[in-house]
Amino acid sequence: MGVDDVLAWVLASAEPSARWIVRSALLDGAPGAAVEHTLVLADPGTDALADRLGDWTAGADLSGHASPAFAPNLLTLLADMGVAGGDDPRVERVLDAMADHPLPDGRFASFARVRGSTTATWGALLCDTHAITEVLLRYGRGADQRVARALDVMIDDLTDTPHGRAWPCRPDPASGFRGPGRKGDVCPQVTLEALRAWSWVPVDRRPPEVLGAARVALGVWRGRATAKPYMFGHGYQFKVVKWPTTWYDVMTALDALGRFPQLWSGPEADPADRRSLAELMACLVAHNVAADGRVTPQSCYRGFEDYSFGQKKVPSPFATARVRQVLHRLDALAPEAAAVEIGALASSKGGTGTPRPPRVAG
Repeated sequence: MGVDDVLAWVLASAEPSARWIVRSALLDGAPGAAVEHTLVLADPGTDALADRLGDWTAGADLSGHASPAFAPNLLTLLADMGVAGGDDPRVERVLDAMADHPLPDGRFASFARVRGSTTATWGALLCDTHAITEVLLRYGRGADQRVARALDVMIDDLTDTPHGRAWPCRPDPASGFRGPGRKGDVCPQVTLEALRAWSWVPVDRRPPEVLGAARVALGVWRGRATAKPYMFGHGYQFKVVKWPTTWYDVMTALDALGRFPQLWSGPEADPADRRSLAELMACLVAHNVAADGRVTPQSCYRGFEDYSFGQKKVPSPFATARVRQVLHRLDALAPEAAAVEIGALASSKGGTGTPRPPRVAG
């Protein structure tokens, strides 16, 4: 299948969220996006996901940051499916609760137990406040002064690391708990979260340090064989997308970095960054997209078996549409990505990077 055939296959599917992505993001000016949006909101699958949001208050059982059950991750998935601000009262209640819990320093907090403790408390690791700030912006709450304050603090938290100036794993100000990374290292996850948050801010209001941090994220990929941040490698688990996407991998990297065209276009573009983006695009395709252009998930979180992206047996219209959406932002680099020799790309462990062929439905 060519790209047009793949998009036609998605549009013929029974998934309104996949069709919405195609009509709203891949077919410029195509009619029908508003109709698909209405169908997304009426879809039982959307309703079931919104029901999973639960509570965001003291005493609530909140999941870990990497879990798809973590409310900011569920909100991101719902937004990827087509849910927007004002569409669902359950979404709005959770967003209200998130916005109502900034710490005195301006960072947004979640209520959870610190590792090694039986007591839960409000705390704000950067993977709390960045993820919360991102979803508040994405759902249209950028005018809220608490969100503006969180963005200001986000810039204050930029740190000089061995990889460059970006975001580290910062200790929680209340408990002192810090994530598992080495002190002073860049944290690729919170850096991507911050970049996604700033991508919802108009370009003329973004501090120049944001683009600099995006370059650092690409530098982490380039230096993967010699300067790997602790627990953030670039082997199989990085290259093969786990659905729904929540944590640092090739898909989340391109989803964030592809929102900053200054990385590959215009006077600020660096040829090294263009090359890195092309390599990441080539990895995303080689390890996840079958020869027919469709995506059959190879790795899935449990609990999403009722969704096409939550099974590993047949091609998923939603996963296919999402991968195409991420690649579409980088269409200008497609020829360079096609020329990348995948087998020559080492992983963090010095591997060859040879992909397992993605599944093709029989």
